Parts: sequence; structure tokens; C-alpha cells
Amino acid sequence: MSWTISWTEVLGFATGALCVWLVARQHIANWPIGIANNVFFIVLFTGSGLYADAGLQIVFIALAAYGWWSWTHGGGPGTAGALPVRRTTRTEWAALAAAGAVGVLALTLLLDRATDSTVPFWDALTTALSLTATYGQCRKLVESWWLWIAADLVYIPLYAYKGLYLTSVLYAGFLALCVVGLLGWRRTLPARGARTAQSAGAAA
Repeated sequence: MSWTISWTEVLGFATGALCVWLVARQHIANWPIGIANNVFFIVLFTGSGLYADAGLQIVFIALAAYGWWSWTHGGGPGTAGALPVRRTTRTEWAALAAAGAVGVLALTLLLDRATDSTVPFWDALTTALSLTATYGQCRKLVESWWLWIAADLVYIPLYAYKGLYLTSVLYAGFLALCVVGLLGWRRTLPARGARTAQSAGAAA
């Protein structure tokens, strides 16, 4: 089994690890570091035939711009306060589940019929999970970490199968950081009364 590592994969490893660590600490610098990580992974994944993951990075860049604004402006027009961590509402869960299911189906069919991908379903599944997780991260939904954990559990063997061993190791590290992030964000959740008011406002 050959193991070759490119500078693109090394830089993707470094910026990816730093980005997730910063997200877990709720540090705003995670967004520009994440954008750099996305650029490295566009190059890496395109060369490895993971086309959905490569295209996903472009969407990540757009979501990073939204998340950057959302974290600094509280997610609403005319607001300047930092966005607080909160739970995902039932309405949000339903919307995320529906969008994810449609995304997996559509991407699987597209990759199977229009590309030479050898892993169309798994590429589509990780793409859908990552998109829903990133949206949740943009809105500081604590359950977004569970979506990232699910994605990482698929990414680790997928990247190893495609020969991206360093990236597979990186995602094992992501998995550990996701657990740290989940616990950290849970600790910053507002008190139950304030949380109920937030959820009601988010669902309105």
C-alpha cells in the first residue's frame, strides 16, 4: 500500500485542525481559517475524484461568509451582539432532515450518472451531512456537533479508502474536537427560561 502526501493535503490538515479548534472555542477567526482550508480541499478532492466534496467546499466558503456575519451581528438586521448558542427547534430539525434527504438522493444520482465517482452514495451522504452541520454551526445550534460527528464517522474510512490517509487522520482528530466542541457549547447554553424564550423567538 503506497502512502503519498502532497503539500495541499498537509496544508488542508493544518488549517482544518486549527479551524475546528477555533470553532470549539467559539473564536471568530475560525471563519477566515476555514475559508483557506476550503481552498486547499477543493484542489485535493478534485484530484482524488471526490467531486461532491470538492463542490461542497465552494458552498462552505459562501456559508463561512454568512457564518462570519451571523456570529458578529447576532443573526438579525440591526443587531450588533454576538450570536448565542442555542438548541435546534423541531421546525429546524424537520427542515434540515428534509433538505439532507433530498440532497443525498439528488447528489447520488448526479455523481453516479455524470461522473466517474466510485463512491457516489458515500460522497453524497457526507456532503449533505456537512452542509446541514455547517448551517447549524452558522446559527450556533448545539446539535450541529452531532451532525459533524456523524459526518466524520463516514469521512474517516472514506478518505482512507481513497488513499488520503493524512486527511483520514485529520478527520479522526476532527471527531475528537467535535466531542470537545459539543461539551463546550452545551456549557454555554443559557438557563432554561432564557432558552425557552430563544427557541420561541427562533421558531416565530
